[in-house]
Amino acid sequence: MNTKKILITPGDGIGPEVTEQAVQILKNIAPLFDIHLDLIEKPVGGIAFDLTGTPLPDETLETAKISDAVLLGAVGGPKWEPLEFSVRPERGLLKLRSELELFANLRPAAIYGDLVNASTLKAEVVDGADLMVVRELTGGIYFGNPRGVEERDGERVGFNTLVYSESEIRRIAKVGFETAMKRRKKLTSVDKANVLESTEFWREVVTDVGTDFPEVELSHMYVDNAAMQIIRDPKQFDTIVTTNMFGDIISDAAAMMTGSLGMLPSASIGGGVGMYEPVHGSAPDITGQDKANPLAMILSVGMMMRYSFNLTEADEMIQKAVINTLEKYRTVDIMAQGKTEIGCREMGEKVLQSLEENNS
Repeated sequence: MNTKKILITPGDGIGPEVTEQAVQILKNIAPLFDIHLDLIEKPVGGIAFDLTGTPLPDETLETAKISDAVLLGAVGGPKWEPLEFSVRPERGLLKLRSELELFANLRPAAIYGDLVNASTLKAEVVDGADLMVVRELTGGIYFGNPRGVEERDGERVGFNTLVYSESEIRRIAKVGFETAMKRRKKLTSVDKANVLESTEFWREVVTDVGTDFPEVELSHMYVDNAAMQIIRDPKQFDTIVTTNMFGDIISDAAAMMTGSLGMLPSASIGGGVGMYEPVHGSAPDITGQDKANPLAMILSVGMMMRYSFNLTEADEMIQKAVINTLEKYRTVDIMAQGKTEIGCREMGEKVLQSLEENNS
């Protein structure tokens, strides 16, 4: 039997609640593919700071580096916002991505089953939409130097630097093209080349990489227009590749197709260890109330099966179980007429039941 060591980092807020349900799915599907699980739980984020004084303890990082994959809950919350910037929960997450060299973030946005009715957009706009945002994850304005706040001419000034090297752009562009090749062979590169020299350079390099992928139709779009077009006509997109900050923003815009951030999984890849997490935050306002939607976390397990373990069938099985469950049951964030509202724990149980029934 093939052993896979997986680091479980439940995180903050609703993180532990949704992680618990995802782990149950992981435990159920692994034996079907002759996988023995070695699950190790370590803290990251706000809870890690409370326990150790740092959002990413050395022990957590070292465990991540020797694991086959990482399953991560959301981090952060108002409790930790007064902390010094360098030790806030989000800094632990950014450092973990950087240390694992996870430079590519894959964020699918698709309609599962009849969830089209849960979207705030018109059904005819979103029905059939299926896009993938490939976000550069370890460069750009989130990591660029110089950065900080200092006094200039008697007043405080805050500044950050948007910087990309050619090699950074080439490697994320390659992931974008390769992803498009596995989908509908259409790639949109999103930038702000009319204003920012760094993204004019981005466009130039992406175009050059495209010569190695003649089967892929490449187009370019300014980020402000892209944000509008994702809401106006999401079906025009297949695969999108973009910078760290732009990807952060437009992937959340794409989330409105599904009606809830609680439906969006993600995969961070590029290094030797992939990391899988829901797109949504820690939602401290509903923590402990059994209201969280665990489906994004469960679907992240499917992405782990696909991208870390090359088990596309396992991912498809999990997606099918989610779709079947949504025919009858919904959490409050995606509730629709004619469905039965259930909580986080029961939603996890229903998906598990569907998975077991489909494979009995």
